[in-house]
Amino acid sequence: MYISVRARNMEPSATLAVTAKAKSLKRDGKPVISFGAGEPDFDSPPSALRYAEEAMKKGQTHYTPGTGIPELREAVCAYYKDHFGLEYKPADVVVGAGAKPLLYEALGCLLDPGDEVLVFTPAWVSYVEQIRFFDGKEVLVDTSKTDFIPRIEDVRKAVTPRTRAMIINTPNNPTGAVYDERCLRDLGKLAVEKNIVILYDEIYERLVYGDAVHHQILNLVPEAREHTIIINGVSKAFAMTGWRIGYALGPSSIMGYLGDLQGHITSNACSVAQWASVGALKEAEQDVVAMHKAFSKRRDLIVELMKEMPYISFTEPKGAFYVWFNVAKALGKSWKGQALADDATFCKVLLESKYVALVPGSAFMADGNVRISYSNSEEEIREGMRRFKEFLGELE
Repeated sequence: MYISVRARNMEPSATLAVTAKAKSLKRDGKPVISFGAGEPDFDSPPSALRYAEEAMKKGQTHYTPGTGIPELREAVCAYYKDHFGLEYKPADVVVGAGAKPLLYEALGCLLDPGDEVLVFTPAWVSYVEQIRFFDGKEVLVDTSKTDFIPRIEDVRKAVTPRTRAMIINTPNNPTGAVYDERCLRDLGKLAVEKNIVILYDEIYERLVYGDAVHHQILNLVPEAREHTIIINGVSKAFAMTGWRIGYALGPSSIMGYLGDLQGHITSNACSVAQWASVGALKEAEQDVVAMHKAFSKRRDLIVELMKEMPYISFTEPKGAFYVWFNVAKALGKSWKGQALADDATFCKVLLESKYVALVPGSAFMADGNVRISYSNSEEEIREGMRRFKEFLGELE
C-alpha cells in the first residue's frame, strides 16, 4: 500500500509514546511511575459528572450543532467575561473534540503551502507536526537563552512576508514559563503591525504559582483582537482530559471557516462531554481552586527534591505542571554499560532500569533536555524522584 509523504514524514507524539510504553510495562507487572503525560490525577468535578448523567437521562446523546451546543458556547463566553472581562458572542465560539483539533483547524484556515508560522522553542510536540500537515513551514525562535521568554528582537528577525501566524503558549508546555506583560505587549503589537494571526494557547491559564500572573493578551493589546484566536479547554484546569472538549474564541472573519472545517472532520464534539463541560464551567470553580492548591504543593515538593540531584540544572517553573531540565552533563556517561548518547536514550534507560517515565527534550525541539510532569500524587513524586536520584548516582 502506498503511504503519502505527509504521513511518512510525521513524527509520532513523544508524550503518547512514553505513556504507552509506561502502561505496557505496568501491565507486565513492573512498578512504573510515569511523569510523561500532562494529565491531572484528580477525578473530574462532581458537577461535570452530574450534568453528563442528566444529559444521558434526557436523551441528549445525538448530533449537536457542529460548533457546539448553545449552552456550552454561552458558558464559555460567560467564563471569559468573568475571568478576563472579554466580551464574546456564542457565534464566535467553536467547541471541538479537545484543544488539539481546534489548533489543527485554525492552521488549516490560515495556511497555504509555504506559509510560515513562528514557534517559540522549546515547544509542545504537536505544533510543528500540525503546521507541516498543511504544508506550512515552522520558523523556530529559540528561547532557551532568555529564560524561555521570547525576546522581541529575535522574533522580529524571524518574520518574513510569508509569516501568517505565531503560536503563543503561556503558561508554557514544556518549560512551565509564564510570559510577562512586556513580552506579550511586544508580541501583540508586532502581530498587529505585520498582520500576523496569534494562536493564543492558554490551556494552562489557571495553573500559575507564587507571584506569577497569567495575562490574557487581549487585555494588554486590545487592538490585536481581530488578529487573535484563543485556544482553551476543560482538560487541564478541570481534570477532564478524557472528555475531549476544547474551545476556540475569535473574530467572526475566521470562526465561521473554522466551524465549517470542523464539520467535515469530526462533525461535532461528544454531546455528553459537552454537557459535562457546561457543568464544569458553571459550578466547578471550587474544585479548580482545590486542584490548584495541590499542584502548587507538588511543584514546591518536586523542585526541592530535584535541587539535590547531580548532573541536572533547571529553572523553577512558574506555571502548568512541568519541570524542564537540562541533562547535558549526564550525556556521554553510561549506566551499567549502557551509554547515554542523547536525551532519548537517557529517558529509555531510566524507564527500563528504574521504571520512571520522562519525556525527552528532543521531542520539544530542544535536544539535551528532559520534561517531567508533576501531575502525580505526592507519594509518587517522592518515590519517583528517589529512583531518579539513584539512577543519576549510578552513572559512570
